[in-house]
Amino acid sequence: MNKPYGVVSQFSDRENTGRPTLKSFVPVPDVYPVGRLDHDSEGLLVLTDNGWLQHRLANPNFEHEKTYWAQVEGTPERAALERLRSGVEILRYRTRPAKVREIHPEVPPREPPVRSRKSIPTAWLEIKLTEGRNRQVRRMTAAVGLPTLRLIRVGVGELSLAGLAPGEWRDLTPVEMARLHHELVHPKRPF
Repeated sequence: MNKPYGVVSQFSDRENTGRPTLKSFVPVPDVYPVGRLDHDSEGLLVLTDNGWLQHRLANPNFEHEKTYWAQVEGTPERAALERLRSGVEILRYRTRPAKVREIHPEVPPREPPVRSRKSIPTAWLEIKLTEGRNRQVRRMTAAVGLPTLRLIRVGVGELSLAGLAPGEWRDLTPVEMARLHHELVHPKRPF
């Protein structure tokens, strides 16, 4: 599923936030998201009814790569990118090294739009992680002086957001299921 901005990554609004939930978009019973995206983050959510698959994909011990596009405030300098690549200290924890590069993606506009300041440029970074702690990408970019303005998860392992508009979902193809199963049984060690 391509989770839109502002949607809560669960099927019920237990906290009575008044925000839309996944139930507004996915009419499939008894599936659950693998991991979460904050309401202010967008992008790929894998939904499943398979507990084993959910555990293997979500548990950072299995080091499944997740790919994010982060629009950051400021100009990424080489030193900031190197800090992200070597791991950043956040909340008394050192993150694993990330794969990071500057990109120029075409992304659909967001409602509401990201704030814009005439005197401060923005840039897009592609960040690949093998862990996924709460608000980790946002905390990592802030720690190197590049606050995240917009965050989109575009990949989980070999699964991609390609072809899904915000709010759309689809079943995995048999080929994708076979690749995912193989990846979960024989994980790569990207770092």
